[in-house]
Amino acid sequence: MDDSETGFNLKVVLVSFKQCLNEKEEVLLDPYIASWKGLVRCVHRTCSLRGLTWRVPYDVVSKLQIMERLRGGPQHEHYCTLQAMVAHELGSQLVDLERRSHHPESGCRTVLRLHRALHWLQLFLESLRTSPQDARPSVLCTDSYNASLAAYHPWIVRRAVTVAFCALPTRKVFLEAMNVGPPEQAVQMLGEALPFIERVYDISQKLYAEHSLLNLP
Repeated sequence: MDDSETGFNLKVVLVSFKQCLNEKEEVLLDPYIASWKGLVRCVHRTCSLRGLTWRVPYDVVSKLQIMERLRGGPQHEHYCTLQAMVAHELGSQLVDLERRSHHPESGCRTVLRLHRALHWLQLFLESLRTSPQDARPSVLCTDSYNASLAAYHPWIVRRAVTVAFCALPTRKVFLEAMNVGPPEQAVQMLGEALPFIERVYDISQKLYAEHSLLNLP
């Protein structure tokens, strides 16, 4: 398949999150978007091994497209880092804080959705790393979803997503799909690479909390 032919390797994707932070520990949006695209490829690649189609929760692809438009738009200089974007949009009143939908595609709102989904993937990959060999990814994924994204979804979406999780492949298939060697090597890789995602998540979480944006509608 195409991903194998281009040398897909999940370690490269996860470590790419290290490039998301500059020396000031600001989140650089171009590497953030690129790293997210790699995660989307990982999800689709793993599921396609079993002939499955699985839509990434929270419509991540459309959110990435919004951010790419902002990065390529007339105000692109304000969208180089997450910190600059938050300052610009709040200062220019481009963030819908009262559910009026005046700015449904603001960068702050869009990245918050990506941020929440990143937490879900972080929890899932960590549980995959620490789980026993006979663990079921469907259960791990559901537990991670319930601890992260589920709180922001209506019941009908939660139901559809958890049903989709039931079709996920085995833990062995998941680990082998990471393309870094046998399952035990993949587990070791996750332990080395996941802290990069965690650091980006923690910095973003703190920034949004400081500006009272964590519950942005």
